[in-house]
Amino acid sequence: MHPRGSCKCLHCGEIFEPDARNRARQRYCVKAPCRKARKAASQRAWLSKEDNRDYFRGAANVERVRAWRRAHPGYWQRRRRSKRDALQDILIPQGAAAQVEAKQDGEIALQDLLHAQPPVVVGLIAHLTGMTLQDDIAAMTRTLHSRGRAVLGIDAGRPPYAKTPDRHRTGAAYAAPI
Repeated sequence: MHPRGSCKCLHCGEIFEPDARNRARQRYCVKAPCRKARKAASQRAWLSKEDNRDYFRGAANVERVRAWRRAHPGYWQRRRRSKRDALQDILIPQGAAAQVEAKQDGEIALQDLLHAQPPVVVGLIAHLTGMTLQDDIAAMTRTLHSRGRAVLGIDAGRPPYAKTPDRHRTGAAYAAPI
């Protein structure tokens, strides 16, 4: 007895698992010789019907095919790709330029600044300002951070993400009126 859902191939006789979408009708496995045998059996069955014996035979059908072939010359010929129809242009190899390590400009990267903040702070800024873009939130975070440092009197200079530190100003110079 076969396991449930399995079938025996009519050509090779081996047990196979039929495709789930065609389980009720599949009688041959997927091997190439078995597929050829299935096709031949299908053609024999089609030609054995009385209505199909002279299908596309006769003078009218022969002339129709000849006219189509005249209208489509070379249709059956395999076209070879010419060398001019390249998929990609030939690239001339070039030497890579010497790589130099980039200088650090002292500014904190946008991603680092944004991810360094607790999600509650980022959410609060987005809610109060109505801004959801990273650039806008990061700019507002920098502004709020600077104002908070100035109010608290922490580090009289510019914030650590400023490009050029200004040592001549005091913390009160940065404070905005409240």
